[in-house]
Amino acid sequence: MDPGASSPEKLDKENLVGIKNKGLGVCGWILLFLSFLLMVITFPISIWMCLKIIKEYERAVVFRLGRIQADKAKGPGLILILPCIDVFVKVDLRTVTCNIPPQEILTRDSVTTQVDGVVYYRIYSAVSAVANVNDVHQATFLLAQTTLRNVLGTRTLSQILAGREEIAHSIQTLLDDATELWGICVARVEIKDVRIPVQLQRSMAAEAEATREARAKVLAAEGEMNASKALKSASMVLAESPAALQLRYLQTLATVATEKNSTIVFPLPINMLEGIDGITYDNHKKVPNRA
Repeated sequence: MDPGASSPEKLDKENLVGIKNKGLGVCGWILLFLSFLLMVITFPISIWMCLKIIKEYERAVVFRLGRIQADKAKGPGLILILPCIDVFVKVDLRTVTCNIPPQEILTRDSVTTQVDGVVYYRIYSAVSAVANVNDVHQATFLLAQTTLRNVLGTRTLSQILAGREEIAHSIQTLLDDATELWGICVARVEIKDVRIPVQLQRSMAAEAEATREARAKVLAAEGEMNASKALKSASMVLAESPAALQLRYLQTLATVATEKNSTIVFPLPINMLEGIDGITYDNHKKVPNRA
């Protein structure tokens, strides 16, 4: 590659208005002198036409004989505009809100969605915004739409729903790089809403419900297992001391009695029931059949 050849990026930067500032030439200086002379002759009427007020949030790009007067815009405050040879353009430096209408997007997993968003940007270089693009706001608006479609077209639906902040940051980076030559600084990008078909919503809801039910069953099984282990440990402790079991019976009765119940269920040891059953069986055997 020839070292003397210029790359496209270098040529673009050299062609930016304001970097090269040529002189006015002989005719230009003559017209400038005539303009000053006209302003002096018509003074003080001309002073009201030549003095312009630029607000704090505005800047004025002055064209003198078709050329930008300086690399930096003028303002705020009072600026002098010479009659017949000067033309100025006001540029608002406040943050602009750009609403991106819903864009129909085909995701990487072949799902059709509609996504809308909002872009916050501001002009940091009034000269570049006026001289390097015809309509900076319209250009930024259209670029935001195409960038949103291109970025979301490479993601799946689950990635779009779960990674909105990451996607918004990548869109902001792409927009900021593309609009740098226009004097635009993209402050923030937000994805407002993601619309999916109703049938797909129902399918996703059924899938989420099935997942929650399966998770609930697993948690219930784990709880039963933990409870059985705790009951096993408690039974081993109670088996070591029979008096502890009786105290537990009394504690249960005291708890039930505080609730003012009319029926109290008193647990009895199984051995006692077996003894009562044995006595009843022996009595039946001793009584003769008189029939």
